[in-house]
Amino acid sequence: MPWRLLRSAGLVLAALALTTIAAGAETGKAAGPSEFLLVAQIILLIAVGRGLGEIMQRIGQPSVIGELLAGIILGPSLFGWIWPEAQAAIFPKTPEQKAMIDGIAQVGILLLLLLTGMETDLKLVKKVGKAAITISIAGILVPFACGFALGEFLPDSLLPNPQARLVASLFMGTALSISSVKIVAVVVREMNFMRRNVGQIIVATAVIDDTIGWIIIAVIFSLAAQGALDIASVAKAVLGTLVFLAVSFTIGRRLVFQLIRWANDNLVSTAPVITVILLLMCAMAMITHAIGVHTVLGAFVAGILVGESPILTRQIDERLRGLISSFFMPVFFGLAGLAADLSVLRDPNLLMLTGLLVVIASVGKFGGAFVGGTLGGLTRQESLALASGMNARGSTEVIIATIGLSIGVLSQNLFTMIVTMAIVTTMAMPPMLRAALARLPMNKEEKERLEREEFEKRGFVANLERPLLAVDESVNATFAAHIAGLIAGMRGLPITVLHIGRNAKQQEKGRDAEESHEAVVKKAAETVSANAEDDTGSVDIVTRARRTELGETIAEEARKGFDLMVVGIDKVIADKDRFDRKIDDIAAKFEGPLAVVAAKGKHLKQPNPDALNILVPVSGSAISKRGAEVAVALAQAGSGSLRVIYVATTRDKGAQRGTSRGLGQETGILKDASDLAARYEVDITTTLRVNRAPEAAILREIETTDVDLVVMGVDRIQGDHLSFGGVADAVLRQAKVSVLLVSSGEARQAGAEKG
Repeated sequence: MPWRLLRSAGLVLAALALTTIAAGAETGKAAGPSEFLLVAQIILLIAVGRGLGEIMQRIGQPSVIGELLAGIILGPSLFGWIWPEAQAAIFPKTPEQKAMIDGIAQVGILLLLLLTGMETDLKLVKKVGKAAITISIAGILVPFACGFALGEFLPDSLLPNPQARLVASLFMGTALSISSVKIVAVVVREMNFMRRNVGQIIVATAVIDDTIGWIIIAVIFSLAAQGALDIASVAKAVLGTLVFLAVSFTIGRRLVFQLIRWANDNLVSTAPVITVILLLMCAMAMITHAIGVHTVLGAFVAGILVGESPILTRQIDERLRGLISSFFMPVFFGLAGLAADLSVLRDPNLLMLTGLLVVIASVGKFGGAFVGGTLGGLTRQESLALASGMNARGSTEVIIATIGLSIGVLSQNLFTMIVTMAIVTTMAMPPMLRAALARLPMNKEEKERLEREEFEKRGFVANLERPLLAVDESVNATFAAHIAGLIAGMRGLPITVLHIGRNAKQQEKGRDAEESHEAVVKKAAETVSANAEDDTGSVDIVTRARRTELGETIAEEARKGFDLMVVGIDKVIADKDRFDRKIDDIAAKFEGPLAVVAAKGKHLKQPNPDALNILVPVSGSAISKRGAEVAVALAQAGSGSLRVIYVATTRDKGAQRGTSRGLGQETGILKDASDLAARYEVDITTTLRVNRAPEAAILREIETTDVDLVVMGVDRIQGDHLSFGGVADAVLRQAKVSVLLVSSGEARQAGAEKG
């Protein structure tokens, strides 16, 4: 490990030397801005920043610390001190050259705040809102008062404009009171405490801190622009911010979702959703700038709205995160480090003031958060963990300090002191938080919730984002719409209804509004939402009609990122031991999971029942567990009963022995199903059948119980035609009750089929 680090350091130094020589030659050619120097600066900031970030992560520190240290190393603090001519050649202070990379850094700020907003969970904030608000207020007031008092006593030499001390003092108060939601969230997540109760409160409090901090910065920005305490300008900034937030989280939330959906479904160019998100970010940044607020608030709110969109959030996050983390973050934080000349701390007075600033910032934030946690009903241990986590200033502090420097509120020395404080508090946060959380016990309720959430990470239903319902004008289609509505209603998923009948558009328009498939979906979803403890939100429904051949229509829809297709058409089974041709065509063009619905029995007369009595066969396979998961979800949403059956066939060694010892595997599989149902508070009845063919046992169970729906998880079997295996085929053909077959996304070779 040390040899690797030395080798990496040698490579960086060699690259630095070569870049310096080339930069010197380039500087001599022209006095104007140079694209070569811009690229050289970016190369060094990314290479050194990412390299140090990697080292920081390996020793338990956030990577942003390494990126800040990279700027300090490449700046006047070290490189400029050792070799000032080379540092000046690579990072000249000419306004034109500096403006080129500053522009990239400003875009980086917006993108960083966009990503931070996308990571913000508003439901989390609402859940712990009362405690978080109490903690946030106390955690802001105490350090704000300390920072304001420090600002009032700062020497005039540290202020760029001593006559505007009030603005500088307000800015110091804000700088000391705000926490970095990004650093806090990253550290808590890396320590696997994001979903702990105290972890939720820490992140929610940091979110509120950030929001309040940006509003205060907006007021200070207005004050700095006016040069005095102008009540009208302050009122404009505050009221403008409140109106902007109100409109954003009402009309804006819906508008952002519709724009993302429209771009994904209608644009054929590369990454259209990313384009729309970037345009939204820039538009909202311009709006906040127009009302007298800094652009970062607009980007932050845009990120929250994008993160609230129920579709494509994971893909968007993955694509944006790589670009921001690998390019914009090293450049922005590297430039912040470049602007901090730590060599000025050789002055004993400045060093003492910086130490005082770190102590006041830490004691003020720690003490305020601890008092707020106590007032918010937390235990002493929880309050200690909270206070430890809230002390990290990190990226938010650097952004605020950069803004303060750019608008003339902070001097260069004061900026350096604040950046130093941000680095020290951020590096101290992880070990303090680890020590505090290690002593924090987990209660039974929290343990059960975490186990359920861990299961849901690997689950199918919990990770659905966007189902597609393909229907014709049959009764079976209405029942399929009811099933799809129950699934979508559990988490407020947007759903697209695709009418695939030959005259789908005209026939659907001719149906009674209350009987339309859209109405059935909405009614089922609203029933689920009304019974749910959490606010799942309304289900957004889009209707599409088939305009081309069925296969072409399905292929066109499949590219839009649907992760489940529910199929409800009049004829499911053909005459010759195979599915209907339409089902075959749909399965051939849609590679994702299918849910094939076949309404029978009472569901032909009542296709949108008030309750479902479900039977689900299990075998212990992954696809069988998927079927059980869907069955549990439908039972929870449909307020019905759930029966689970496992059939131990003569192929099972345990069944052949016929001993209770030999049935351990089978009872274990049934226990897994019971545990799954218990996680969602669904009552189930389990049945174990021995020495029977699976299909015969399942059909017998249907005849002797009151079930009205069989849910089976099935694999696609490779072949010329769609097949789910002999057991599924027999149940589908012979059962006198409705059947729902939930398939895997990929076909497998036929073989070793087990019910």
